[in-house]
Amino acid sequence: MFQLGVDVSKKTLDLCLLCEGIKGKVKTRKLKNDFNAATAVISWLCKQHVGLKNVHIIMEATGVYHESLAYGLHKAGAIISLANPYRSREFARGMGILTKNDRVDAYMLACYGALKAPEAWIPPPDNILHLSALLRRRDALVADSIREKNRLEKCRATDTPAVITESIENMLRSLNAELKHLDALIQSHLDQHPELKRNFDLLTSIKSVGFLLGLNMLVILRCHHFETAEQAAAFLGVVPVEKNSGTSVRGWGRLSKIGPPELRAKLYLASLCGMRFNPAMKAMYERLCQRGKAKMCAIGALMRKLVHWCYGVLKTQKPFDAEYRFSDEHGACKVT
Repeated sequence: MFQLGVDVSKKTLDLCLLCEGIKGKVKTRKLKNDFNAATAVISWLCKQHVGLKNVHIIMEATGVYHESLAYGLHKAGAIISLANPYRSREFARGMGILTKNDRVDAYMLACYGALKAPEAWIPPPDNILHLSALLRRRDALVADSIREKNRLEKCRATDTPAVITESIENMLRSLNAELKHLDALIQSHLDQHPELKRNFDLLTSIKSVGFLLGLNMLVILRCHHFETAEQAAAFLGVVPVEKNSGTSVRGWGRLSKIGPPELRAKLYLASLCGMRFNPAMKAMYERLCQRGKAKMCAIGALMRKLVHWCYGVLKTQKPFDAEYRFSDEHGACKVT
């Protein structure tokens, strides 16, 4: 099996093919990153006398610029893995690769595939992709709305011409109208796909998991094939990381914070809500504080528990039950 590392940027693709293992001969090529990129990569592999069934292609999930290539290669029958950028960078440091440029990164990804053999990537269903796109657009509009509100506040606190204030207010009205339209599109999309609607209802059966967190957790848990709740929690960066060594190093345990920060923020707010309105979360928080845990540490534990519960209700296809117990198999609550 050959390994092909692909470093993806906005305009170019850097390829590195391991022909004889890590210490053997390598072949490199730079290609244009466009909608024909998958065809160009396959054509180049054919010139190297390498079939798609005999090559493992490794690339990083860099924003959206890898998607066209990844989907094109997958449809052609290639074996693809999407490496976590943080883990691949740590792998490079472990190999003593301190230089970072496109060509070196492509070689590093090929080595990562040869030594780590990451699992093959499976594209998420089309209905999940559509829902994910709607949520990304909604988040962008919310961010724009917050910026406009901040500008309006500054205008009202200073001697700003009325036409400027009126312009900002008009923009806010347009953004609010578009947000309502997107919410209606999201609800319509759920209604058109009963499976999504059922899974969303299961997630929101957890008290403190609201509309936005339920949708985002639905996308995350259906876009990735997690085998355990611990894997989902690690992906979202809500697992504790210790820093202890010997008798002198006694660092504070912290959340790993590897993964999407936007979703961690939603989990944090949901945990604060759960401390007030979810009896199970409130009891867990008080129990941890009584054991001497710091308040932020206890909130981090609630965030992790929320991920476990979300995974559990989707895994078992049963709604959340407040009379819960821990489950080693699902890392979640007792369900009925």
